Amino acid sequence: MAFANPNYSDIMATTIESRTRKIADNVTKNNAILAKLSTKGRIKPFSGGYQILQELSFAENSNAGYYSGYDILPVGIADVISAAQYNIKQAACPVIISGLEMLQNAGRERMIDLMDSRLSVAESTMANLISGGLYANGTGYGGKEIDGLDAAVPVNPAVGTYGGIDRSTAIGTFWRSQISDQTATNGLDPTKIQGYWNALWAKTVRGTNRPDLIMCDSTVWAVYMASLQALQRFAQAETGALGFPTLKFMDADVILDGGIGGFCPAGTAFFLDTDYLFYRPHSARNMVPLAPNKRYATNQDAEVQILAWAGNLTTSGAQFQGRYDANG
Repeated sequence: MAFANPNYSDIMATTIESRTRKIADNVTKNNAILAKLSTKGRIKPFSGGYQILQELSFAENSNAGYYSGYDILPVGIADVISAAQYNIKQAACPVIISGLEMLQNAGRERMIDLMDSRLSVAESTMANLISGGLYANGTGYGGKEIDGLDAAVPVNPAVGTYGGIDRSTAIGTFWRSQISDQTATNGLDPTKIQGYWNALWAKTVRGTNRPDLIMCDSTVWAVYMASLQALQRFAQAETGALGFPTLKFMDADVILDGGIGGFCPAGTAFFLDTDYLFYRPHSARNMVPLAPNKRYATNQDAEVQILAWAGNLTTSGAQFQGRYDANG
C-alpha cells in the first residue's frame, strides 16, 4: 500500500522511541507508590522467564539454638527460602496518525508537535492505567490487569491464592496481610481513627520493619486530617521528599490518592512497608514502542505505533502490609 506521505512516515517511530525513557520516568514520578519504591530501590526490572519470581523467606532456621561446651550442633537441612510467582501482565496504548493528518501537518516541526501532543496523551493514559492497576486485584480485563494492592492486601487476607501461595492453608498464614476491618460508623470517626490505626500499625511492625507509606482515599484522608486538628497536632500539610503533599503517622508518609483521578478504593488506607514491595517491569518492555518499525493499517491510510508495558507488582512480605477498611 502506498503511504500518503512517505517523507514523514518515520517521524512517529523516531519520536516515540526518543521519548520512551522519559515516559517510563514520568509514570514513576506521577505516582506516590512508585516514587517511594524508586527512592527505596524497589523498582526491579526483569529480563525474561515464564513468570516473575519474588524470593522470600517463609520460616526461621530450625538449627538455631543455645549450646554449651562440646554439645553437638544440629546441621539439618533448613529449607527456608522460597519464591512467590507472579504472571507477567501487559498493557498498551496505540498512537495513530492518518495520511490526511500527515499531509495537513506537512513540515517536520508541525509533525513533531502533533506527535508530541498525541504521545503526551498516551503517556498520561498509560500512567493512569498503571496507577489504577497498582490498586487492582488482578481480575480486571479478564484477569489481565496488574495484581495490585487489592490482591496483596485484601479485605479478607485468609482466603485465596496470591503469588502462587494459598493463604487459606496453615503454611500460608505467614503470607496473610494485616487488616483493620471497621464499619463506616466506627472507622470514619475522627475521635476513633487514630486508635484503629495504632492497633493496625502494631500488627505490621517487626523490629525495625514497619510501614513507611500510607495511601488514603479522600474520605479517610479527611477524617485523619480532622483527628489531627482536634488534637492540635496538625499545622499544615507540607510537600514531602516524594514531591506529594504529605502528613505523618508515626514516621510514615500519609498521602492522599483520592480527589480528581484518585485510585485508592473508597474508605480505605493501605499501610505499606515498601522494603517488601516491588515494581517489576520487563527491561525490554517498560513504556517502549512495541516495534521500532513502521506499522501500517492494511486497509486504511494510517500509521500506528503502540506504547507498551509488561510487568507486575510483587511483594516478598505480605505479612508486613496492612489495610484499614472503613466500609464494614
